[in-house]
Amino acid sequence: MTQKNKRNFRKKLFIKNRLVILNEDTFEEIFSFRLTLMNVFVTFTLGGIFLILVTTFIIAFTPLREFIPGYSSTELKRNATRLAIKSDSLETALKQNEIYIKGIQKVLKGELEYSKFNKDSILAESVEDASDVNMKASDAEIKLREDVAETEKELKAESKDKKKSDKK
Repeated sequence: MTQKNKRNFRKKLFIKNRLVILNEDTFEEIFSFRLTLMNVFVTFTLGGIFLILVTTFIIAFTPLREFIPGYSSTELKRNATRLAIKSDSLETALKQNEIYIKGIQKVLKGELEYSKFNKDSILAESVEDASDVNMKASDAEIKLREDVAETEKELKAESKDKKKSDKK
């Protein structure tokens, strides 16, 4: 019995119906459509998907997204970035001043001779040494360099062969 119901439902989906719009006073036919339930279903489904996509794109790529909770304005993001850069530079300056003050305190306490005390030398101590950075290539990087060199040689050889064949 369920098989029969399924077949009947399938048949109903593809039965052609006519939608007619009439003028009520004169019963004149204004326009008419031949429709099936499947056509109506497909049309509304595609229309809904299109409407969802258009709405999503409008919200995602226009300033309208700023009204959605969780999204911030572009001006706010710019200000936050500017303030982050400024605070980073202020932290660096503060560290340098602290090191300078500690050096002055050493001189005043007599722990450091005045002749060895120089503002530039103290500030140079605050800057991190670049010698601590490991500049040696790893095994994977060396292998990658070799592979790239081989492919470049092959490409050069192919281009030379192609030029010779073009000249002939």
